[in-house]
Amino acid sequence: MNTAVKLLFGIALTAIAGCTDPSRLGGFDNGASNNSAQTGAITPGTISDPTSVVHFQQAVGDRVLFEVDQSSLTPIAQDLLASQARWLNANMGYTAVIEGHADEQGTREYNLALGARRADAVRNYLVSQGVAATRLQVVSYGKERPLQICSQESCYQQNRRAVTVLKAGISG
Repeated sequence: MNTAVKLLFGIALTAIAGCTDPSRLGGFDNGASNNSAQTGAITPGTISDPTSVVHFQQAVGDRVLFEVDQSSLTPIAQDLLASQARWLNANMGYTAVIEGHADEQGTREYNLALGARRADAVRNYLVSQGVAATRLQVVSYGKERPLQICSQESCYQQNRRAVTVLKAGISG
């Protein structure tokens, strides 16, 4: 590329970069250039969309934690699952797979069984809150899919969990 072409290309890029103010088109903006969070607009598929997977994951919460060697739900877990149930009952177009997980302590077989009990506890609670059992599946990963890898309680706590993973579409 010769120098003149490079210079013209650079000028064009600079001119395009300067075209970011919508009010330059004759006052059409009227202060509406704020982002959607400031104006209250809902952007589909984002946390601001109450029907989106992202909203479920981040605003409702997609995981509950368990105590060591336990599959019983804590009051905190029950509150979060009640919110999940409300969301699932309001968004009938989704099914869910509930993944049960365990920390790295114990045998593979023990942790697979513990993960299954944790996933079942979540499923049973959601069903008790009105979510159709046909919309929920369970799977146990035991200790095979840790979030944190270290031999400290802070890591173990994050791995003792059940995660509700949404899928679009009603299963029959």
